[in-house]
Amino acid sequence: MSSIASSAVNTPNPTANSSEAKRHNSTTATTDNAAFGAGAGINIKRAKVPEGKTFEDYQRVYNEIATKISQHLDYDHGDGYFGQLVRNAWHASATYAVADNSGGSYYGTMIFEPEEFDFQNKGTAIARSFLSSIQVQNPWLSRGDLWTLAGVAGVQECNGPKIKWRPGRLDDNTGTKAAPAGRIPDGEGDARYVRDFFARMGFNDRETVALIGAHVLGRCHTHISGYDGPWGDDSNNFTNDFFERLMGNWHLKNWEGRKQYEDDETNLYMMLPSDMALKEDSNFFKYVQEYAKDVDLWFKDFAAAYSKLLERGIEFPEDNKPLEFKTLHEQAEST
Repeated sequence: MSSIASSAVNTPNPTANSSEAKRHNSTTATTDNAAFGAGAGINIKRAKVPEGKTFEDYQRVYNEIATKISQHLDYDHGDGYFGQLVRNAWHASATYAVADNSGGSYYGTMIFEPEEFDFQNKGTAIARSFLSSIQVQNPWLSRGDLWTLAGVAGVQECNGPKIKWRPGRLDDNTGTKAAPAGRIPDGEGDARYVRDFFARMGFNDRETVALIGAHVLGRCHTHISGYDGPWGDDSNNFTNDFFERLMGNWHLKNWEGRKQYEDDETNLYMMLPSDMALKEDSNFFKYVQEYAKDVDLWFKDFAAAYSKLLERGIEFPEDNKPLEFKTLHEQAEST
């Protein structure tokens, strides 16, 4: 057992208000630093783990999420909630802007406008509703920690790679920290659009392509995004199927919905214009080719990029080390 599993994840501040530590989620987050917005930096967001919480507490919450996922595997044409939870964590984190360190998952602000009503966030409430019982059972856990931890479970529980994760996000319950609308990429973007959006978050081309590969999970719905259909057969299984299919032949779908592509072979699967941009841009495409051939390479790159996405803009103390959770299957095998 690692040292983090037998002691507090983070050393608590002895002067902290005990009621705040007990009910972490009801605390309105502040910067803990008078230099906010000036001097030493702007939008400083320091992770602070609730007093006394250890690795076991977070593994238990992970298990609660994973167990609920396993109880609803037939949801949405058998896709389950894997894609929903990964998307929710992605959207909660992808508002980050490296230029001023604003946005990101730290404050858990996706329940406030303008984030809540950003068109690109339509449908994310499904995942948050799914997680509401977990939040009630664990009122000490912040929204940002819950959403990102659920994103980790969403990947790992459908045979994906291990995602390193750290706790300590603090809720803003005023809504004043909510990110402006327009910070989540639109599916209609071309290669330049995609590159610029991910660069705003601090990602290079390899990381960008690796992250978009998560489109293997779930599907689009016309009533939510205006797009329709799954990306492939593995909509509930984390594989490199997205890249393998992207390498095939596609044509514009003839319908009244938003511009999207369907595969030449079956017309059953879809790609967004922003997906096709990965094939049309030579620098993006070289990574598509790599990942289509080597699932282990994609797993490694995705795990690193996804963990980075979930932590964008957050300062973690030295003793807040990355955690790695066992899946339900791994735990069952070890008993």
